[in-house]
Amino acid sequence: MVRSSTSSSTSTKEDAQALIQSLGSAYAVTPTNLKIIDLYVMFAILTALIQVVYMAIVGSFPFNSFLSGVLSCVGTAVLAVCLRIQVNKENKEFKDLPPERAFADFVLCNLVLHLVIMNFLG
Repeated sequence: MVRSSTSSSTSTKEDAQALIQSLGSAYAVTPTNLKIIDLYVMFAILTALIQVVYMAIVGSFPFNSFLSGVLSCVGTAVLAVCLRIQVNKENKEFKDLPPERAFADFVLCNLVLHLVIMNFLG
């Protein structure tokens, strides 16, 4: 059974549109606190990408500064993803963990991360 390329193309396009619509409807019911954490993660990743583009254009003379900036952004994004996992009510592993404790862990880990990065800068 051979399908024509146009029917396969339209089928793939319809599947992609259905996937995007289902992801959009699922994200619409996501709690606001998780959406705020998602924005924070996107901001951290975007900042890291901007630093990489800047380094590609201007150069990386103080390479440890560039490395510190990118690792700071990536580390912060990873910690925010961990916070999102812990705060999500649907996650059964952390159901006994209060959100205040998860946020306190996030702040403490960020403090340690940035102290290490400042030490790396010299």
